[in-house]
Amino acid sequence: MMAAEQLRHDDLLARLPAVRGRLSAQAGLADITWFRVGGAADAMFRPADRDDLIAFLRAKPVDVPVTVLGVGSNTLVRDGGIDGVVIRLGRDFAGITACDNNEIEAGAGALDVNVAQTAQMHGIAGLEFLRGIPGTVGGGLRMNAGAYGTEFKDVLVWAEAVDGQGNLHRLSPAEMKFGYRHCGVPEDWIFLSCRLKGRSGDKAQIQARMDEIQAAREGSQPIRSRTGGSTFANPEGHKAWQLIDAAGCRGLVVGDAQVSEQHCNFLINRGSATAADLETLGETVRRRVKETSGIDLRWEIKRIGRTKEAAHG
Repeated sequence: MMAAEQLRHDDLLARLPAVRGRLSAQAGLADITWFRVGGAADAMFRPADRDDLIAFLRAKPVDVPVTVLGVGSNTLVRDGGIDGVVIRLGRDFAGITACDNNEIEAGAGALDVNVAQTAQMHGIAGLEFLRGIPGTVGGGLRMNAGAYGTEFKDVLVWAEAVDGQGNLHRLSPAEMKFGYRHCGVPEDWIFLSCRLKGRSGDKAQIQARMDEIQAAREGSQPIRSRTGGSTFANPEGHKAWQLIDAAGCRGLVVGDAQVSEQHCNFLINRGSATAADLETLGETVRRRVKETSGIDLRWEIKRIGRTKEAAHG
C-alpha cells in the first residue's frame, strides 16, 4: 500500500468514534462475497449490538459514507473497494424467535434459510419461500426479495430500522413502499429486525415444500458456482432469462466471467474473473437484449464501490 493511502486510512480510523465492537482499516471483501471478487473497504465496523451501532451512527462524521453488507449474495463489490465504512451485522443481529399468532421475529443478520427452518420447527407455514433465497433478512427487506411466488411484502408485519443519524423507526408494510425487488426506505437506513406473518401448518408438509424448493434451485440454478444469484429483474410481462437466451448470450464470456449455461440470468466467476469482467459482461448482456428486444434489463444484483481506476486515480 502506498504511504499516502495508508495515511488516508489511518486518518479515517482516527476520525471515527470509539466502539465496543470491531473496527478495522482496509478490510478485504472478496472472501465474503459470493462472487469472490472486489477490493477492500476503507474501514469495516462489526457492531457488538444495536446500541453500539446506534451510538456509532450518532457520533460518526457526517461526511463518512456507510455501506451495509450482509453475506455478500446478490452483491458485486467493484475492484477498487468501498469508500468509508462497511457495516456487517453479526451474531447479535441474527436472532430468530417464534411468536404468537404464527409469527416469526428475526434479526436483519439472520439467514433467510434459518428463518424458514425455524418456522418449520414451530409448524408455521407460509414462509417456505425463504428456503429459496440465499441471503439475510436485512437484504431481503431492502430489495423485497422473493422466490416461488412469495415476496417479503406478502408476509411482513413490521420492520425496524435505524436511520443515518441513529434514530429508530418501526415501519409498517405500507411505509416500506415495496415494489418489485425494491423498497422505498432511504438507502442510508439500516434494517435491524422484522416480524413476519405465517399461518398454522403441518410440519411434515412444510418440510416437504422446503425440500421441493431446494431441489428446484439445485436443478435449475448454478448454486455451487461463484455467482451472485439472479442478475437482472424480470421486466413486466417477461422473464429475464428468456430475453437473455433469445439475444444469444447463454455461455457468453468476458475475461473469466461467464453467463451460466444452466441458467442464463446468472453470471459466474469461473475462477479468476474481476468485478470489472462481471460488470462488463452484465452490461454486454443488457446491450444485446436491448438491441434484440427493445427491453432495458434492470440490474437486480447490487453493484457497489469504486472501480480500480477511480481508487487510484
